Amino acid sequence: MANALAVTDQSFETEVLQSATPVLVDFWAAWCGPCRAIAPIVDEIAVEYSGRLKVVKVDVDSCQSVAARYGIRGIPSLFVFKNRQVVEQVIGAVSKQALVQKIQPHLG
Repeated sequence: MANALAVTDQSFETEVLQSATPVLVDFWAAWCGPCRAIAPIVDEIAVEYSGRLKVVKVDVDSCQSVAARYGIRGIPSLFVFKNRQVVEQVIGAVSKQALVQKIQPHLG
């Protein structure tokens, strides 16, 4: 989680919804095996797209109101936000290539 910013219920509005750049939000939990499996991919994307994409992580156990607001039922759930809106969703562990294909159309 070194390269992705941890976001809470309190900081979600500022860090995600008010972001000038698109944001990849990784809804995850520490006990989730698939979440841990894709964590290195999420971190790689954070580094590779730095400046063009903000990458944040939301722990669904400690940020239950944000998770409920977006109807998170399965994790990992990766959402791309742009201009305060969810523009893309990926549910479950996917390859880096699949995730990049979902993100790229939304980058400036």
